[in-house]
Parts: sequence; C-alpha cells; structure tokens
Amino acid sequence: MDLNLPPKVTDRAFARLAEINEGTGDAKALRVAVEGGGCSGFQYDIRLDEPADDDLVLEGNGQKVVVDSVSLPFLADAVIDFTEELIGARFTIDNPNATASCGCGTSFSI
Repeated sequence: MDLNLPPKVTDRAFARLAEINEGTGDAKALRVAVEGGGCSGFQYDIRLDEPADDDLVLEGNGQKVVVDSVSLPFLADAVIDFTEELIGARFTIDNPNATASCGCGTSFSI
C-alpha cells in the first residue's frame, strides 16, 4: 500500500459531475471524504462542496473532485467512479486500502 498515490477519478465520474453542474449554473466540486462511523468503522461522505485550501484537487472535463488532507491517506490509490445499476445511479469508490466493506457500499474498514 503506497500512501503517496492520490486517488484517481474516472472519465465517467467527471462526466456525471459535469451533467450535475450543468443544471445548476453554479459549478461545485465533488467532495469525497472519509469519516468515522458506519457499520464497518469508516464511511464515505460524497457531496457537492467548495474546495478548501488544504484539499487535493483532481481535475478533469472542466470539473473538480476534492479530497481533504485527513481523508487522503484512507483514499490512497482509490478509484472514484460513477455507476448506473438497477438499484440506482451513484458515485462509487473502489478502495484498495479497505480490508472489508458492507453491502451498503459506503462503509468500510482498514
């Protein structure tokens, strides 16, 4: 596990963020954070937000995905994607640092 590798964002995730921002007229960044809690110890918090000074900013397709400095080690080398499935469309995180996750897809342990 190399904690120096930043997370990656797929073209599909950037494209979906562009679609979301297109309808608002106020382009926000997609914030991906890790918080304590959830059924496996940690959970993802994914929301639209303004970039902060200490954020890592990942840019693509004219869009920004931001990760705060506290969450960054938990998301090293992770892949942020957007999927559309029968249960719904959502941003997903494929995190190689997670040793276990639960069925909800938003909670994991390290």
